Amino acid sequence: MATNTVIIGAQWGDEGKGKIIDVLAAEADVVVRYQGGGNAGHTVEVGAKRFVLHHIPCGILRPRKMCVIGNGVVVDPIALVQEIRDLESRGVWSEGRLWVSDRAHVVFPYHRALDESLEGSCGRERRIGTTKRGIGPSYGDKAMRCGLRVADLLEPDFAALYGERIAEKNRILKARGAEPFDAEDLIEKAKKAATFLRPFVADTVSMLNEAVAAGRTILFEGAQGTLLDIDFGTYPFVTSSNATVGGACTGTGLAPRHIGRVVGVVKAYTTRVGEGPFPTELVDETGQALGREGNEFGATTGRPRRCGWFDAVAARYSRMVNGLDWLAVTKLDVLDSFETVRICVAYQSGTERYETMPASSRILAECRPVYEDWPGWRASTRGVARYQDLPQRARDYVERLCELTGAPLGMLSVGPGRDNTLRIGV
Repeated sequence: MATNTVIIGAQWGDEGKGKIIDVLAAEADVVVRYQGGGNAGHTVEVGAKRFVLHHIPCGILRPRKMCVIGNGVVVDPIALVQEIRDLESRGVWSEGRLWVSDRAHVVFPYHRALDESLEGSCGRERRIGTTKRGIGPSYGDKAMRCGLRVADLLEPDFAALYGERIAEKNRILKARGAEPFDAEDLIEKAKKAATFLRPFVADTVSMLNEAVAAGRTILFEGAQGTLLDIDFGTYPFVTSSNATVGGACTGTGLAPRHIGRVVGVVKAYTTRVGEGPFPTELVDETGQALGREGNEFGATTGRPRRCGWFDAVAARYSRMVNGLDWLAVTKLDVLDSFETVRICVAYQSGTERYETMPASSRILAECRPVYEDWPGWRASTRGVARYQDLPQRARDYVERLCELTGAPLGMLSVGPGRDNTLRIGV
């Protein structure tokens, strides 16, 4: 990989970005996570070992790679400490390789409590389906200019600053009928986490720009997916950050001219978690079979994912918004046993036909998919080492996905392991 690359989820997240990032990290010098927080879960299988990462970039599983948690990420310091310790207990060393931006905002326990109380008070039609990890309230404080950043954790007056915020949030929690926090307990736990994290904290904006100036290659690690982007997703059923390509710049401090290519990751079918419209969702035995075959459970929450056929309207929209150079298609092997596979090529709502994503989630919820049917290949693709050795019908299906999306195929995953990844012209 000779250029700086952004990895984007081109669906509703959970596309298998962790595996693609892990593979491409072998060719990068630096891997930087640029948005989201502990609500993300990237799963990577290395031999017989399975790792689930939440804050830390997947590049940490590659020796000698520099890994950065950028300023666009919201960091739960207590959870991050535990994540680092868990990796070290499994032989993955972070110190000297992992850096946390001093400009990143912090997720505190009261953010989690506020998240849970707000989600719990909403009716079914207004519920977002968040992970309740405090991500939205933390980004909310950032936008309201009352958040605390990682740099604040290391300041001498942190206890006073944090104490003021705890008092403010306790008033809100009490008004919602939730239990307030013990300020002294929270402050003490935060100070312990800050002491542990101090060696990892750096001015990563300068660090990353110096790396680019020195000719080092950057891999930008996205979390969630385009259709969960705060601006371009199925609002309000979205995350609270920019999961699209623009977030790679605002979340790291690297200028757009430093981005060489953008890779979109899609499953060979579609899933989403949480609430919100999902035109190709299958609530029948076929959807359950996709979930079973694909082991579709959230890496962060363990919730079962909603499953459906491939949505080319959504993928085409993602290609447009992100300027995708090529696609990495994952989990093709999940479809091996299906007699027929379907592709959504448009939406229909009454007499209206949509070739792109409508802005209104209410309209999207009323849309029905217009399908193309393709014959299944009814043969195992697991472990196939060369693209040309795949069944012809499997290749026809993948090539149609790419044609409808408008981006060429660059990588194809036919299993969970590193070795189950085919490179096509990249």
